[in-house]
Amino acid sequence: MLIKFPKEALNTAAVLALPGVKQANFRIYHAVDHVETYVWLSWPAEVAGTEAGLNAGISNLPAAVRQSHPDAQMVNLALTTDVAGHSIGQAAPWFYMVETDIKPGAETDFDSWYETEHLPGLAAVPGTVRARRYLAENSSPRYYACYDLAQREAFGSPAWLAVRATSWSDRVRPNFINTKRTMFRLVQD
Repeated sequence: MLIKFPKEALNTAAVLALPGVKQANFRIYHAVDHVETYVWLSWPAEVAGTEAGLNAGISNLPAAVRQSHPDAQMVNLALTTDVAGHSIGQAAPWFYMVETDIKPGAETDFDSWYETEHLPGLAAVPGTVRARRYLAENSSPRYYACYDLAQREAFGSPAWLAVRATSWSDRVRPNFINTKRTMFRLVQD
C-alpha cells in the first residue's frame, strides 16, 4: 500500500502513530522539490489478513489516516515488473517515481514500451539499484514506475537521457495524461 501525504513532511514517529503500522514494513520518502511524504507499507504474511492483523488495526488504517490526515490518499498497488538495476546491492537513498494514466487505445504500445525498452533501459543505467512497475487497483493515476537510485546524479545522466530519447519514447510519451514525476529522498531518522 502507498499512502500519499500532500503538503506534509512526516517522520518515523508520525508514521508509527498510525494503527497497524508497528507490525508493518515501511519506507518513508520526502519529495525533494516540494513538501510531500510518500509511505510504502507492507505487512508480513503472518500478520496481514489475520485476526492478529485486524487486532493490530490494519483494517482501521484507512479510516485512521483519513481522520488525522484528511488530504492523504491511499493507493493499493500491484507489482507488475521488478528489474534489478546496474547498481543492485548498493544503498538507494533516492527514489524517482512517475505516476500516469494513458490515453484510451494506447495501453498496449505503452505496456510494450515499458516492458521491453524503457524500464530495462533505465534499470541498466549506472546508479539505478532497482526499477519497478505497479498498477493501481482502483484509482488514478493507474500506472506507477519507480526507480531506486544509489546517486541522484543517475537521474539526468547521459545514459539516463539516452534511454528517454528513443523514437519509441517519443511516440509513447504524448499519450501520458494526469502525469506526476517526483524525486524523493529516503527518510532515515
